[in-house]
Amino acid sequence: MKKIVLMTTALLMVVGFSNAVMASPEEDRQIFLNFYKERFPNVPQDDYINGVYAIDPVGRENWEAIEEFPPYETAIDAGKSMWDTAFANGKTYSDCFPDGPAIMSKYPHWNKEKGSVITLPLALNACREANGEKPLKYNKGAIANIVSYIAYESRDQVTNVVIPKDDPRALEAYEMGKKFYFTKRGQLNFSCANCHLQNVGMVLRTEILGPAVGQTTHWPVYRSKWGEMGTLHRRFKGCNEQVRAKAFKPHGEEYRNLEYFLTYQSNNLPLNGPGARK
Repeated sequence: MKKIVLMTTALLMVVGFSNAVMASPEEDRQIFLNFYKERFPNVPQDDYINGVYAIDPVGRENWEAIEEFPPYETAIDAGKSMWDTAFANGKTYSDCFPDGPAIMSKYPHWNKEKGSVITLPLALNACREANGEKPLKYNKGAIANIVSYIAYESRDQVTNVVIPKDDPRALEAYEMGKKFYFTKRGQLNFSCANCHLQNVGMVLRTEILGPAVGQTTHWPVYRSKWGEMGTLHRRFKGCNEQVRAKAFKPHGEEYRNLEYFLTYQSNNLPLNGPGARK
């Protein structure tokens, strides 16, 4: 624990976050926003929902052309069909989610009864299992399709991650996600923050490193590199593997806490998923 705090402190000081180690979640969010405002003074805050294309004008031009005929439309259609199709017992996803498919802004959230962060794919699989269906695999395929449909129906909702004050375990989960974000790992000894804070806007191999704020608003994503839709936790897994670290289980505690922390940094930003990326 002490070693991790020291590493976190050192990196935060490099990027001007000298008071962030003991900061509250809302103070963290303001520090992130202020950092990017100083680094990219001409980028409007809401534009960060476009990820790296908020700071990459050349890439943005190509991306906007792709968005005229978005490659994720078939995933949205497939996801709608899944939502509308009854399970073997005659029930549907609507029986688990009576508010309808526009529910993206409710996730991730803290579940006091379970004592853990609940992500949307986790909730969808819980619904399936409660109705006698097999759970979906988390990285791609059907889970990416139904989450794409939900994301599309939820567009323009506002990101609103809440950390309940009446359960200290929720703040602990957030802090574990924060610790994950700033901890170096793998043979390359990189943390999430090394790329998306310290070196944001720089080129790694052929890709410009994007900002953390707005990073969660546009998932699931069709990546040209993948040739298909993928989930946020698939990207987490890929990032770990790129620094030659062992990836964690999708929607296991480590990545759920990371999603909780990272999504909180985009609070008050509108959702605009699903998306398309290089």
